Amino acid sequence: MNDSFYEQLVTHKSGLKENLIRIVVTVVITLFLLLTLPLLGFLSIVITIVLALLAYYFLFQKLNVEYEYTLLNHDLEVDAIYSKSKRKKLLTLDIQQAEIIAPKGSPRMNSYHPDKTMDFSSGDSSAKAFAIMTFIDQKSTCIIIEPDETMLGHMKSWMGMKLWMD
Repeated sequence: MNDSFYEQLVTHKSGLKENLIRIVVTVVITLFLLLTLPLLGFLSIVITIVLALLAYYFLFQKLNVEYEYTLLNHDLEVDAIYSKSKRKKLLTLDIQQAEIIAPKGSPRMNSYHPDKTMDFSSGDSSAKAFAIMTFIDQKSTCIIIEPDETMLGHMKSWMGMKLWMD
């Protein structure tokens, strides 16, 4: 068989939004402890510990994310890996069904107006991100990824003139 398989891992940078969420949640939990300690005593400490554990387990781990792109022939799969331990499949896409793949911000993308945008990039403005315009559930969707040169080469072999490198 002549299957082409490639995997790439992209770490999402923690930006202002993620850091702000961490600070706000920490401040709210601390304020809860300080305000309820005189009223509830030891019970407020127990409740605060439970709130902190819930925030850590359900919120803070979701803020540390890596995206794994898996390209098997013309099938692109995107998984999220949270805190380097939990994996969640986010998207499976046949790139041959895409209308165009071009660098994010390219003039070639001006005629496309997606209903939905899914960003699976690192969030780094200096990195070269690509936009994939396709239809998912009959909605025009823009998928943003950061493929490296090897993945772009694999995609080029399946996409032909639909993949623009400019």
